[in-house]
Amino acid sequence: MLGVAVASVACAGSFPPPSERLSSAEAASRSAREMGAEKDPKAALYLKYANEQIDQSKALIAAGENRRADEILSRASADAELALQLAKEQTMRAAAKEAIDKLKALRAGK
Repeated sequence: MLGVAVASVACAGSFPPPSERLSSAEAASRSAREMGAEKDPKAALYLKYANEQIDQSKALIAAGENRRADEILSRASADAELALQLAKEQTMRAAAKEAIDKLKALRAGK
């Protein structure tokens, strides 16, 4: 029984730092911010979740908890991607509304 516990501790320490996943999550967060996620309440909420998870994962990596950090970064990437898609949707809705308003103005001018 003790051998299993020692083996599991040894394996936990050998999980490599999730550097690539961290970079990916940070890039997704940055993209969401650049797309204007902070302007849309739903997108801003998911962006906030992603950034909190990124910060939490950095602390876990520093503490050697690489496997847990990797799991959290997976969720952070998903939240950042959702924030990005919500921001894109909001941008597209605004553009569509503007086009409809212009069309209405043109029709009213005839």
